[in-house]
Amino acid sequence: MHRPDRPTVHDLRAMKARGEKITMLYVTTPDEAAAADAAGVQMLSIEGRFFSPEMRLAAGRCFVQVGLPYGGQSNGWQGRPLVSADDYLGAAYHFAQMGGDAFYCAASFEIQKVLCDNHVPIVAHVGLVPSLATWTGWRAVGKAAAEARAIWDQVKRLEAINAFGAELEVVPEALGAFISANTPMLMLGMGAGAGADAQYLFAEDVLGYTTGHRPRHAKVYRDFAAEHARLQQERIAAFREFRADVDQARYPEPRHVVPMDEDEFRAFRAGLGV
Repeated sequence: MHRPDRPTVHDLRAMKARGEKITMLYVTTPDEAAAADAAGVQMLSIEGRFFSPEMRLAAGRCFVQVGLPYGGQSNGWQGRPLVSADDYLGAAYHFAQMGGDAFYCAASFEIQKVLCDNHVPIVAHVGLVPSLATWTGWRAVGKAAAEARAIWDQVKRLEAINAFGAELEVVPEALGAFISANTPMLMLGMGAGAGADAQYLFAEDVLGYTTGHRPRHAKVYRDFAAEHARLQQERIAAFREFRADVDQARYPEPRHVVPMDEDEFRAFRAGLGV
């Protein structure tokens, strides 16, 4: 169900038209979603495998883009890979019933068009597309004029089928600003410069617990990695103390068990003849 206090596609397009900046986070847990809502973040990206009624409730007033994985399984939707247009359309309708507001789709243009023709708000992906990086390499895309033109042509093609928006990832700042200013689509910038319509980061980067490579555009605001490490050591210590208590008969204590009247227990034994 749509809450009247969370933005719609129409509202976000109006924000773009007014030149208002939009913040967006990729989250994986209800705690992260609830924190984003409390902080006033307008948009969330949540993969289908993490999206649930609990996540939608936690996201509150946030507009939620549900990720339909390219060629992968979208948990909660028939347990099979998304391959055909019907697969993607069915998954979108499934997650829309759960409260999804728009749907990330990096599938073929033909599949994206089917979704758009059925009035499903989709967010495509241009520039560096991780699922397609074997074709470009892991690098900034669009620094050369021909490559920039290819991104521009792709945006215009998506615009023509009425795509709601596109993730614009790791492109030169000047190109990101030009594209954003010259399309009605919402351009969700990840390393695309200040001119993008939205600034999009992963919660794990913002909170400092990224494992592996941290992209250049990421900005760390808190050191949750150290806190997670501290909590893990506390978990180990607590579990070790629990085992020691059991080994040395310190657990359970009388306050942890259910008492039984001695007469009732004797009657029970007598009934067994023991």
